[in-house]
Amino acid sequence: MRKKPARLSALLGGACLLAGCASGLQTQALAPAGFDRVTVGGELRQRIERNFDRLETDYYQPDQVYWTEEQSGGWPGDKEGRTILALVLDAQASGRTPLYLDELIRRLPRELNAKGYLGSIHEGSADEQQLSGHGWLLRGLCEYYAWKKDPQVLEIARGIVDSLFLPIAPLVDRYPLSEEQRCSGVGDMSGRVQNTVDGWALSSDVGCVFIGMEGLIHSYQYIPSEESKALIDKLIALFERMDLTGIRAQTHASLTALRGMLRYAALTGDTTLIPRVEKRWKLYKEYGMTENYENYNWFERYDTWTEPCAIVDSYLLATQLWAATRNPTYLEDADKIYLNGIAATQRHNGGFGCDKPVGVVYPELGIHADEAYWCCTMRGGEGLGRAAEYAYFTEGNRIVVPFYRESRLQLPDRNVVLEQSTDYPFGDRIEFRFTEKPDKEVSLALVVPSYMQLRSLTLNGHPVEANVSAGFAEVAGPFSAGDRIELEYGFAARWVPLENRDITDRTLYKAMYGPLVLAYEGEAPLHLDGETPILADGDGTFRIEGTQRRMPSDCSPTAFVFLKGPGDQQSGNNRRRCANPVPVPEKPPAANRKPESEASYIFHPIRT
Repeated sequence: MRKKPARLSALLGGACLLAGCASGLQTQALAPAGFDRVTVGGELRQRIERNFDRLETDYYQPDQVYWTEEQSGGWPGDKEGRTILALVLDAQASGRTPLYLDELIRRLPRELNAKGYLGSIHEGSADEQQLSGHGWLLRGLCEYYAWKKDPQVLEIARGIVDSLFLPIAPLVDRYPLSEEQRCSGVGDMSGRVQNTVDGWALSSDVGCVFIGMEGLIHSYQYIPSEESKALIDKLIALFERMDLTGIRAQTHASLTALRGMLRYAALTGDTTLIPRVEKRWKLYKEYGMTENYENYNWFERYDTWTEPCAIVDSYLLATQLWAATRNPTYLEDADKIYLNGIAATQRHNGGFGCDKPVGVVYPELGIHADEAYWCCTMRGGEGLGRAAEYAYFTEGNRIVVPFYRESRLQLPDRNVVLEQSTDYPFGDRIEFRFTEKPDKEVSLALVVPSYMQLRSLTLNGHPVEANVSAGFAEVAGPFSAGDRIELEYGFAARWVPLENRDITDRTLYKAMYGPLVLAYEGEAPLHLDGETPILADGDGTFRIEGTQRRMPSDCSPTAFVFLKGPGDQQSGNNRRRCANPVPVPEKPPAANRKPESEASYIFHPIRT
């Protein structure tokens, strides 16, 4: 039997990640261990529980979820789909039974129109916000079906595909792609239909039709048809023709489209899609990601706000790209996005809010919206749920640990019970302990990002040779009950050039400690000569040599924990929001220093 090419083998791993393959060590493909096999604790568990609590308040109960099209602001299916999706994933990640999810599912058929979907019936035309909203609804129904195997849910999804999506096929080639045909650059926070061109009702969230595409691709996994495939192919071709920066496309919709393309690659075996996704991911990092790993809501619009929906999308996409390519850079991207983006935008009440986008325009980290309860709070649930799901992967005999989470892994087919203790990225130690003797030999692959100093790796106190390959250190078995693997690590504080391509001043840097973007407390810009070192004081704070500026780790929005302190009820956020990051000139001559009034990217504290 001919061996599978490496690229195809990697793709099969991505297929299991994206298409919900049966997981565990019985499969050779790289795949998440599965919700039912992972129990998370610590910081992530607290975040999931807080989000779950928020999603069971009045606003997310059935009477408030099922809105009229007018009440939804022209987004039928959007709130319904996001709420169902979040509850399904929060429930699986926490093991907690949702109070209102089953009622949401039971009630859905009564809310559908005569054609079998939500909102107005369009004959011979298309509303991209309606398609977008139903993209979320399809995703929520598919995840519910994957979990509960309810055939009625699949039939509802089939009706949405047949009656709402397939009829738009003749319209796809008429979708406006020029800035002249769009009212770009004027969108409000929740988005709205602005004009109609060539049969398309167009949204200020330019490109949101591709959120619908991702939902269609997800449904194709369970209800495939030649008609759906033909439409998906047309939509992908349309997306790839879109000049994302030129038309000021929404980053959220674009990242969602890329996730859909990866899923489609996994379902069809079309490996050519992967480098095409990688190319646009690079574009997003250069023109759509903020300096603290959040996002600009639209490409080339830096004066707006961040959207946690897109931050979650970027975390998911980066992880999925790693699974498809094994490129460790994508895992480092995901690590930084979770810690600096997702963690920062979760509010004290468990919801998620919008910040000012740190970088090109705004010189400080501030809150734009206390909570985007109409969309981002639900997507935050998906991000946190996936963070739990992605805590462990398996690949043949390997247990792969791509992120460090306080957690417990159980693999009954191998009698594996593995406990992980850590407060990464704080502290300096990660411990794994086998509480049972595995029935069969397994190995443990531990992620070692490029910014981690691997000081020691031991098995029961004895050194283990730590050969790092593709971003992982391997510890081979056999293991016995009580065996303890300990990884000691550290980080070096460092200056990192600002990364967004539209930042014209390339002498500006930000301070980082491992994956964390640091901050300083101060009211004035900071000018430094030379390569000024950042010194760790050993008490969770950092000091810029030769200055009185201190950078406490709990000042950074990533250095959480959002449960610390009494909280600020007005903002719903009880972390100190500080300068983030601290860019400095690289060896600037004194005569060329910027006056304070022009100094950018020096961020002032936002006191809450």
